[in-house]
Amino acid sequence: MTGVDPGRLDDQQLMKELETIHRTRHDTLLYGSNDALRAHNERMAQLEGEYLRRNPRRLVSAGRTREGARERGCGEPGEA
Repeated sequence: MTGVDPGRLDDQQLMKELETIHRTRHDTLLYGSNDALRAHNERMAQLEGEYLRRNPRRLVSAGRTREGARERGCGEPGEA
């Protein structure tokens, strides 16, 4: 494993790690080696898993659900 075990990070450190890994995601996907992308995927999964473990009842925006997307009309035939 690369980096500190996410379970040992305090909430502020965990959020900082998540912000950093999300910010670097695009460049890693486009320009990183297969090993770099694999390591990035693993670390992201660890950090996100820890966040979800700590926040099982996190606020979910209605617009970020399938039902919310349907209400916006996304994906309906004939829409651009």
